[in-house]
Amino acid sequence: MRHALFFPLLLAACFQDETISGFTDAGTTWNLTDISGNPFTAGATITFPEQGRIAGNAPCNQYFGSQTVPYPWFRAEAIGSTKRACPELKQETEFLATLGRMTLVEVSGSVLILSNDDGETMEFQADIE
Repeated sequence: MRHALFFPLLLAACFQDETISGFTDAGTTWNLTDISGNPFTAGATITFPEQGRIAGNAPCNQYFGSQTVPYPWFRAEAIGSTKRACPELKQETEFLATLGRMTLVEVSGSVLILSNDDGETMEFQADIE
């Protein structure tokens, strides 16, 4: 009888979300405030809607992708987006390229920081209502 209770618990532990989405609220929208200390005013967000997924708004388009490495590691993969043009297309290109180079993530309260070994950072602030 004890084994019948043990196996479901063991199985649940094996499927725990160890990505960043397991450490944040799926309903939280994170607003980009700066890239490597430079204010980012064009407007961009990131969300972690479900295990292994990222999504958000870049300055012109919505984007989506996967992120399957365990916290505190980060790797945005298979990033796709809608294809609208706008005056902030240069900032969008910078945002998506920088996002693709990030390798670490840290969440501290209402701040989320992505970084890499080259010293680049992306700082996001939680959209708290």
